[in-house]
Amino acid sequence: MSRNLKTDPTLVALIDRLKAKERETGAAVWRDIAKRLEKPRKNWAETNLSKLERYANEGDVIIVPGKVLAAGDLSKKITVAAYSFSDAARSAIVASGGKAMRIEQLMDENPNGSKVRILR
Repeated sequence: MSRNLKTDPTLVALIDRLKAKERETGAAVWRDIAKRLEKPRKNWAETNLSKLERYANEGDVIIVPGKVLAAGDLSKKITVAAYSFSDAARSAIVASGGKAMRIEQLMDENPNGSKVRILR
């Protein structure tokens, strides 16, 4: 059994909550996100707006298990859930008509994780 070496209590609580939600609902997406967040922070996803523009379709719900950064432009109305956002990235997502939220908020709104895509 692996030991969790994370020291950020907010992150540890999120990982525990993700695993509990997976056990409760059977939605494997939450365990996948928890496993990605358990990895060292240098291995987390850092996704730019240009990548969201390239790979997301209008109306998609995207999870980024890491940070969303502001390089590039975004013209699509999408919902993005991530562990964190740069201020400019959050503003650009909202300006394009989309929604930027934390992973916990998405987990509460969509407990079964249906129609959610993970972008790394």
